[in-house]
Amino acid sequence: MFWMVGLLARDGRQYVYRVYAPREALPADLFWAAFHHHEEDGAPRASDSFDAAEIWWIGDGTGPTAAELTVHQY
Repeated sequence: MFWMVGLLARDGRQYVYRVYAPREALPADLFWAAFHHHEEDGAPRASDSFDAAEIWWIGDGTGPTAAELTVHQY
């Protein structure tokens, strides 16, 4: 299925991104994929602190077979 990554921004909101990546993807890769997508979108500055992000898996025990990360704002 996919990962969800929540980033805290300076405007007090949490921006959540759906990241399509393999189940065994590294949390840091998921974080940076969402962070860079957020920055490119022109949204308010997000915290670049990995510890401030929330990352969770949505789906069953299997994941996509694609090795490439794709990101969509939720």
